[in-house]
Amino acid sequence: MQENKPDQPEVTDPNPPGTATLTRWRLMLGGGEADGTSEQLSGKDGEIDAALDALYEYERRRRFSYSGAEGGGGRSTPAIARWLGDIRKYFPGSVVEIMQKDAMKRPTLRQKMLLEPEILESAIPDVQLVATLLELKHLMPEQTRETGRKVVQKVVDELMERIKTKFEQAVSGALHRQARKRNPRFNEIDWNTTIKKNLKHYQPQYKTIIPEVKIGYGRKNRKAIKDIILCLDQSGSMGTSVVYSGIFGAVLASLPGVRTRLVAFDTEIADLSVHLSDPVDLLFGVQLGGGTDINNALCYCQSLITQPSETILVVLSDLFEGGDSGGMRERCMQLSESGVQVVVLLALSDDGSPAYDRENARFLAEINIPVFACTPDIFPDLMAAAIEQRDLKQWAGEQNIVLKS
Repeated sequence: MQENKPDQPEVTDPNPPGTATLTRWRLMLGGGEADGTSEQLSGKDGEIDAALDALYEYERRRRFSYSGAEGGGGRSTPAIARWLGDIRKYFPGSVVEIMQKDAMKRPTLRQKMLLEPEILESAIPDVQLVATLLELKHLMPEQTRETGRKVVQKVVDELMERIKTKFEQAVSGALHRQARKRNPRFNEIDWNTTIKKNLKHYQPQYKTIIPEVKIGYGRKNRKAIKDIILCLDQSGSMGTSVVYSGIFGAVLASLPGVRTRLVAFDTEIADLSVHLSDPVDLLFGVQLGGGTDINNALCYCQSLITQPSETILVVLSDLFEGGDSGGMRERCMQLSESGVQVVVLLALSDDGSPAYDRENARFLAEINIPVFACTPDIFPDLMAAAIEQRDLKQWAGEQNIVLKS
């Protein structure tokens, strides 16, 4: 006869299967009418939800409402400062950058974040933040402007450290190769390069190489052989591209063997070449926003060119011409036919292919001016290929870059 066991109390699992999944869905749906989970959030999850809600429910409320982990709230500056601190506390850096960029898309919130020094100091410095600072710098009070310069300086220093060595190696190497002489005198022969060039002429029976082609170093006192002009469209959509271009221009200007000019334009023209030794001053000389007159800018750049066959003109623009489109096309033809190596970059950023004027891009492609978007990591290689006068269409194909046409 089996003995009856006393009733056991019902045990509730504090973390039943699926709870984590429901929490994630609740965080994504955002609660309210959109929430079908009936999940109640508290503790850390509640604080994460509050941080997400403050940003992504902003459009519905038309105001920034955040209490955060420390209490308080409303539209005050401390609330935004707490929010920035909390998202850095609860999310990885890559997610924080995304949320910060999303916050910058809300005009009122963007101004609150940029016009208070203590809030600006809490933001994660990146290229997008610098572009936004440059766009709004005319609204910044004096006490915030100095903080803004520090943010720009930090981003510039980080980017310079990341790209300068690669840029110097790529461009200096291209200049060195481009300056080499064919059939040099004996004391000018580059023996390492000459041997590599003639390995196919190795004679096994004599155990020697016949140097049919001799490569020389060229004259060491040779003057600058390349003029590089960076022509930057400073309309609002080109923000991050202008930041990268300004820094690259500063690096180019520091290299021997090239003369670098940097011209920024909207409907007016600003020759910022004098600031190339100081990237921060250069970037603060840019005025993002406004219209676009590419033809006027090309006319100015054309006046700077003294040796067309030794000039590389990089035009950074989405090609939406607000001035004389026909004149812009005609001037591009003149520049190309004169021997100037013209390259059009629709973007110099990691953001992918931007919106651009397809008709103008197609026309330029038809006259053999390459048009494409370029990431900062491969820009040094692009400049090296241009200096060596390589076929840039073929180079783009080797880099898996899609030319626009």
